[in-house]
Order: sequence, then structure tokens, then C-alpha cells
Amino acid sequence: MNTSFVLRAAEPRDVPAIVGLIGELADFEKLTHLMQATPETLHPHLFGDKPAAECQVAEVEGRVVAFALFFTNFSTFLAKPGLYLEDLYVQPAHRGSGLGKALLTRLAGIAAERGYGRFEWCVLDWNENAIAFYQRMGATVMPDWRLCRITGPALQAFGTAGSAPGNEG
Repeated sequence: MNTSFVLRAAEPRDVPAIVGLIGELADFEKLTHLMQATPETLHPHLFGDKPAAECQVAEVEGRVVAFALFFTNFSTFLAKPGLYLEDLYVQPAHRGSGLGKALLTRLAGIAAERGYGRFEWCVLDWNENAIAFYQRMGATVMPDWRLCRITGPALQAFGTAGSAPGNEG
């Protein structure tokens, strides 16, 4: 497939399209029940006073068809910041066109330009196509690492328990 596309930093006008793509990603990952993103909730985190994340988008014929949302993390071992890719999504009609590779290459370039020590992301263990794609690009799948997460009511309860009297740690 030989598709002409444009990669660029997301702009505020792209937020509705990005949220639409996040919905498609949630559907692909069978996680729509977890999706809470709306243009109103995402916008301040990309373009507010204290942005928490950045986003690159890919356009085909003036329409956003892919995105890569990322943020800065930190490696204590390297004593350097890193770039963490939270989500990469390419609409099915545009897969195989080089968009995914181009977005990853762009992010690797951003990490290198900023002097970061790493570029990392997670992949679902059942997504064999993505795993093979990432390995072909030179990524190492870290078999000994597991993602840990506390969210929602459990996060609130844990955070509250940590500030209770007698829990000085």
C-alpha cells in the first residue's frame, strides 16, 4: 500500500478526532467499558496550562487516521528522562501503509533530540501482529516485567489509607 500521509504534532482542533480513534482502539482491545475519554476531558491534558501528554497525528487527505500519544517518564538507572508511548493506533484501512512505523520513528527521533535515554511502551500479550512488528523494528519485548496498576476506587482507598494517622511509613 502506498499512501501519502502527513505526520504532525496534534493541535487543539484534532482532539475530537483523537478521542474517536481512542474509541476505536478501545473497541479493538475489547476495553470499551473502560473508556471515559471525551474531547472535554482530554483537551486540558494535551493543551492546558500543565500538559501531561503530547500527541502526534497522521493525516491522509486531510483526515486524522492515526495517533501516537506519549509522555515523559524517568529512568533512575540511566538518570535520564525517557519517552513513554501510551497508545499508538492506526485505522485498519491504513495499516500496512507505513503510518505505524513512521509514527514510531518520529517518536524515537523526538526522544533522541531531547537527549532521552529510552523509548518504551507496552503491548498486549495476545497482539501477536504488533509484537512481531515491534520486534522487526528492533524493539525488545521484556518478558520478565509485568505492568502494575491501581485505579478508580482502589486508588482512592489506597491513597487515603496512606495518609491515615499512624501510617507514617
